[in-house]
Amino acid sequence: MGFVGRLSVSRCLRRAGSGSVPDVPDTPPVPGDAAASGELTAAGLRAANARLRDLLADRDTRIGELQAQVAAQDARIGELQAQVADLAAQVKLNSRNSSKPPSSDGLGKPEPKSLRKTGRKPGRPKGQPGATMELTDHPDRVIRHEPGACSGCGAGLADAEQTGMERRQVTEIPQVKATVTEHQMIEKTCACCGQATRAQAPDGVNAPVQYGPRASALAAYLWHGQFLSRDRACQALGDMFGCEPSPGAVAAMARKIAAFCSPAIKEIVQALIASEVAHFDETGFRVAGKLAWVHSASAGKHVLVTVHAKRGTEGMNAAGILPSFTGIAVHDAWAPYDTYDGVAGHGLCGAHVLRELAAVTENGTDLDVIWAQQAIDALLALKNAAGAAREAGQAAVRRKDRVTHGTYFTDAAKAGIALNAARRTKLQKKRHALATRMLKRAGDYLRFARDLRVPFDNNEAERVIRMSKLRIKVSGCMRSMAGAETFCTIRSYLATAARHGISALDALILAAQGTPFIPGDA
Repeated sequence: MGFVGRLSVSRCLRRAGSGSVPDVPDTPPVPGDAAASGELTAAGLRAANARLRDLLADRDTRIGELQAQVAAQDARIGELQAQVADLAAQVKLNSRNSSKPPSSDGLGKPEPKSLRKTGRKPGRPKGQPGATMELTDHPDRVIRHEPGACSGCGAGLADAEQTGMERRQVTEIPQVKATVTEHQMIEKTCACCGQATRAQAPDGVNAPVQYGPRASALAAYLWHGQFLSRDRACQALGDMFGCEPSPGAVAAMARKIAAFCSPAIKEIVQALIASEVAHFDETGFRVAGKLAWVHSASAGKHVLVTVHAKRGTEGMNAAGILPSFTGIAVHDAWAPYDTYDGVAGHGLCGAHVLRELAAVTENGTDLDVIWAQQAIDALLALKNAAGAAREAGQAAVRRKDRVTHGTYFTDAAKAGIALNAARRTKLQKKRHALATRMLKRAGDYLRFARDLRVPFDNNEAERVIRMSKLRIKVSGCMRSMAGAETFCTIRSYLATAARHGISALDALILAAQGTPFIPGDA
């Protein structure tokens, strides 16, 4: 037994309680053997220590690798969680918390949720009288129905006195059929000189076969006024009136009417340029299979709708309003509107920012919800104050209210900037950009409170431009840019006529006759 063996035996004996028993070697020691054993043991220990150090180093390396993997996995998990949050936020976007149109909500349309805290439910208030058809005092026909015999005894009532009457009226549309008028230009030969002379055709009768102004107006009304497709407009004319023009004929009618509307469009442009406050908006419009853009400008009783291949300043310049406009431009904070230095100021749409803030309250953290809700409350308080001040005939909201709620609005924006300063995720970047814009352009967002000429939102422009989206939704894209321009010209003319109290069909008939309604003459 070597040194190590003897040592282990000794320890075992001591652990057993026989500490008084001396270590007795199994074999007598050999001179020099102890020293050799010590050297061998020291070398073994050094080798063992080196091996242990190698193992520890390997362990530390492995731990570092595992820690790096864990860190990478944590980072990846964080990225995936951010992506999930972004996707969840996108799924939650709808017409109530973003600029998406209501038609995009589909079957998942959210329940109505008003930001106004009035407590009143949507719809007609309880107890308020409804509306129904009324009897007219001037019917076109009157048919009397008299009883022939008494319902009690059966006696005749031919000579009986009338003692009462119940009136019932039926409103009906008589059958309408297109009529064909033939114009015969008679030619006569002079008996004196033999010269043949033919009568002149009436104004507007320019071809051997053509449609009259009313038929042309009806075709344009169905196509561009009620957004039927061109083929369905032709079919409707055939079903209702017995004359079914070809699609090409309807297109020619619309082009002719649009050309006659040119004086009215020029007057609309001049009126918009001279207005104190005007609304502007733009939206995508499919033309010939490509994305084009419809631009709108409206103020008071005048509306202009144009189409262009570009969305930005190139399309705005082509419309011809903003380059010469010197009033207050109301829009949705899209950057190209700010490039026009000639405007007196900008009014940013409050409805747009309310939708953005609503999205923050639905997708943000608890602290984000606080600042977003504070901004919402401030905007709505000023909106209500502006409505009350307008009804009272004042020029602006009280200064105290403007300062108080304006401070709430800017403080909320500052909090939003601070909470999302890291901008690590798309949602944080989006919230930071929103809060930054709110703070930077607070004066434009709150302009409606200090100048009651400026409305709270840009809904007027959105209502104008919604018609072009409805046209695409109902009947598909326009086949050519020329056709799109014709559509926009007629829509401008009809929208302006409607604001002057002229029905669409009457306005189109005037245009088809070559005497369009001119806004300046109204």
